[in-house]
Amino acid sequence: MPNRKAHERILNYGSFCVSAALRGLELSRPDVVIASSPQLLVGLSGWWISFWKRVPLVFEVRDLWPESLAAVGMGAENSLLHRSLRRVAGFLYRKAAHIVVVTPAFKDHLMQHWQVPPGKISIVENGVETSQFAPRDEPALRQQLGLQGKFVLGYIGTMGMAHGLDTLLEAAASLQRTRPNIMFLLVGEGADKDRLKSALSARSLRNVNFIDQQPRERIPAYICAADVCLVLLKKTELFKTVIPTKMLEFMACGRPVILGVDGQARKILETARAGVFIEPENSTALVNAIVALVEHPEDRRSYGSNAREYILRHGSREATAKSYIEVLTAVLAPTQSADNNG
Repeated sequence: MPNRKAHERILNYGSFCVSAALRGLELSRPDVVIASSPQLLVGLSGWWISFWKRVPLVFEVRDLWPESLAAVGMGAENSLLHRSLRRVAGFLYRKAAHIVVVTPAFKDHLMQHWQVPPGKISIVENGVETSQFAPRDEPALRQQLGLQGKFVLGYIGTMGMAHGLDTLLEAAASLQRTRPNIMFLLVGEGADKDRLKSALSARSLRNVNFIDQQPRERIPAYICAADVCLVLLKKTELFKTVIPTKMLEFMACGRPVILGVDGQARKILETARAGVFIEPENSTALVNAIVALVEHPEDRRSYGSNAREYILRHGSREATAKSYIEVLTAVLAPTQSADNNG
């Protein structure tokens, strides 16, 4: 079922690619086209529009394709899907006037594995809307969800094959026997959600509460309804290059984080002193981290305060927007100079 849903999404991506390309041709000529790659095929739409409008293409790399497919076990490197996406990625890396990546590790990867010149790549890390994602108490929401008097672990985000959420269920099974006051709150959708809910029923877990995906403006409330937030991914080399946006949002809300992601994300967490790192896909380590935070409220307060302070200093949306504008200004400089000379 998860694989079928994934292939259905790829078909939807293809349909959007065509629609966006055709719609883009109807628009007036822009100064620059920005195409972002949470899904790769939209890059082709951006290239098509930039080609016909004769303007630069800035390709924003938020996921590494096709490497991210292999990381979640979808398609061998010699599969048709993998080879096709690799050709698309290589084409876009060549045709883009400039590439924006969200982590230093992404830049290193493109240089080492795709031979992209370093001067063609800029790093603009993800930012958070700090006025929207801010610390507050949510007693009414906790009561509505039946969480009053509970210690709540929040997982708010996509429930996909990449996230290794079996680790969470294993921890929940262990804690249900020893710490009945602890509840797990899972908010969102994803390709793995139905399987996880079936596993929940099979294990007769009563300490895990699934909530459907919420409107964007409601997400901060669910984050703040948790005492501690979880960020989990599978244990692969590729995921050492990522910085999950949800981790930054949890930090902005002043929530301590238990992080099961090594690499770039771990560096931020430990620099900020904003939570506890655990080995990815290690349910015993997750249980131990949870128990330690339950028993040491002073650590929770310190981690939460540090987290908010770090985001205000280094991760605000205003700061990242300023960096992006500087990149676009540099990309447009040769074009504007040519127009002036012409």
